[in-house]
Amino acid sequence: MMTRAFVQLDVFAAKPGDGNPLAVVLDAAGLDDEAMQAIARWTRLPETTFLLPPSTPEASYRLRIFSPRREVPFAGHPSIGSAHAVLEAGLAVPRDGRLVQECAVGLLPIAVRGDGATRRLSVRAPRARVLEIGQPDDPRLGAALAGITAGALPPVLMDGGRRWWLAELEDESAVRGLVPRWDAVSALARDHEAMGLCVFARCRDRDYDLVVRALVGQPAQVEDAASGAANATLAAWLHLSQALPGREGAYVVSQGREVGHDARLELHVDDQGEVWSGGMVQTVVRGTLDWPAS
Repeated sequence: MMTRAFVQLDVFAAKPGDGNPLAVVLDAAGLDDEAMQAIARWTRLPETTFLLPPSTPEASYRLRIFSPRREVPFAGHPSIGSAHAVLEAGLAVPRDGRLVQECAVGLLPIAVRGDGATRRLSVRAPRARVLEIGQPDDPRLGAALAGITAGALPPVLMDGGRRWWLAELEDESAVRGLVPRWDAVSALARDHEAMGLCVFARCRDRDYDLVVRALVGQPAQVEDAASGAANATLAAWLHLSQALPGREGAYVVSQGREVGHDARLELHVDDQGEVWSGGMVQTVVRGTLDWPAS
């Protein structure tokens, strides 16, 4: 049995309980794929990450990400949370205000702003691409959005490391009041090899610019409390549509209230069209994990 440093975090949260939970094993040396999957299944959190020494001098650390069912090549909240854990544990030091994460999709820079409890982290998401633009009355979305008034932009199927259908709704109340039709969301996800349906609307007179809900249709039916990857994919679509809210390509998203959270995600599209997704992280549990080496 080997004792390993272990933390549980709340990502995209100004205080514990607001964001998306994450478990991080800070020293995963000696754990094989089967052991990592078993730990991720045991934590029963949306994702569990495993920190390893980098395989290239350009990287600050290497990261593997597991859901309870499978390994994930990239996800936003695990990337942001793991970078927070690395900094808090002193495992790496930013260079010119950045860490570099090595993961299954390559080397991803993570911008570091501030320190301590007010530190903000943003990961440059993989480039997203449009797979298909639908119509406002697209019958494939009709079952999932029956009786809901669409917003200005047409629905779109995007791939940004994870594939999502994105649909703008008329206003914030339409997003907040949406009752998920899970069978229809699952069918949409299955038919297009996608995660599911991400709905959003613009907001006025709030401390955020968009409200977002990410409805995962497969492999399980669940609403994501705060999805960095889904929001990065949405930011890419808004940029392509010349419809970004906020100022100078930066805006704030509210997500998670409908499932008992109150996350804030900070999105920014830079001058090169790269999407950065991030926010604050809270450490909730510090301890050790006793798990046999592989």
